Amino acid sequence: MRFFLSIIFLALILSTTSVAQELKTDTISVQVPSKEAPAKYPLVEDGPIKNVIFIIGDGTGLAQLYSGQLNLVGKDGRLHVQRMPVSGIVNTHAANRLITDSAAGATAYSCGAKTNNGMIGYLPNGEHCKTALELAQDQGKSTGLVATSTITHATPASYAAHIDSRAKQAEIAAQYLNSGVDVFLGGGKEFFIPQSEEGSRREDDRNLIDEFTSNGYAFVDDATTLKSENSDHLLGLFSLAGMPSETRTPTLAEMSTKAIDVLSKNDNGFFLMIEGSQIDWAGHENNSDYAMREVADFDAMIEAVIKFAMEDGETLVVVTADHETGGMTLQSSANENEMTIAWTTGYHTGIPVPLMAFGPHAIEFTGWHDNTEIGKLVARLAGLGTLPQIIE
Repeated sequence: MRFFLSIIFLALILSTTSVAQELKTDTISVQVPSKEAPAKYPLVEDGPIKNVIFIIGDGTGLAQLYSGQLNLVGKDGRLHVQRMPVSGIVNTHAANRLITDSAAGATAYSCGAKTNNGMIGYLPNGEHCKTALELAQDQGKSTGLVATSTITHATPASYAAHIDSRAKQAEIAAQYLNSGVDVFLGGGKEFFIPQSEEGSRREDDRNLIDEFTSNGYAFVDDATTLKSENSDHLLGLFSLAGMPSETRTPTLAEMSTKAIDVLSKNDNGFFLMIEGSQIDWAGHENNSDYAMREVADFDAMIEAVIKFAMEDGETLVVVTADHETGGMTLQSSANENEMTIAWTTGYHTGIPVPLMAFGPHAIEFTGWHDNTEIGKLVARLAGLGTLPQIIE
């Protein structure tokens, strides 16, 4: 009996030791002198919503945004995302886990329904859920997806694909061909080229780029061509895998601006999902410099989007996150012009995430929400229909 109890005690010690980890810390510089905080963007008078721009900062919590503020504009400054007039909080758990991944997190927003981690527009019982983007298409609106990851990654895929595993990116790329989405901009060329080409991650000889162009899409793979292309249907793949962080071209702002230019030609309006993908990747790496670059790229995009929305007057902009990544927290430093960042994990956390909104009916996004409620709210306010819906 004593031996048995000793084994249990030893197991508990080992279990506790495996859970505990030494916090990884580093420092970021605080912008000095601090920039004066600009005014918040104004509330927009409620009215019909013609366009929806839904923005997801993958892995982005309050600490990521506030550390970005300190690093970019200082303690008295304000990022563009912080200037949005309405804010709230979102719970993020998945159907089968308290800590969600990006697939279940994005599907909650796109479909207004909980699913298991790893599933894309696909419910635990095997049913396919209709997305807000697909509802917009039913109403004759143009649609687009923009990301700095592969464009077939979990978040963008959750709006235009239906599959049981986010890992099946080659299949997701093939599904995009018949999705009706007008604009795809991001990385991930590796999933569109045949297996015979260097760098391909397909296991067949399909050349999806050729198939897209045969379907009327213009293909672009650099910032110059993106800027000059006038087609109403665009496939832009700017890297084999995820887009590089330090030498990103085009930037997230440039891709998003081009997507808006193309989609806004439609008199019926548009639905655009934009993801700042790699704030999440920086969290997985516990890399503060990487995180600051990505927050800067993300916030420059927010500035461009809000500029359009303010001029347009009929565009609802919603900014949130699928989950927080890294357990990022901020601590004091011996140097008053630095902030110590501590990371508690290399994975996602269950911490609720921030929510910001601008445009008609933005005030509806105040308060504390479940992630599924955000998808339902967007669909209802924009007159797209009701979520969740099952595809028969």
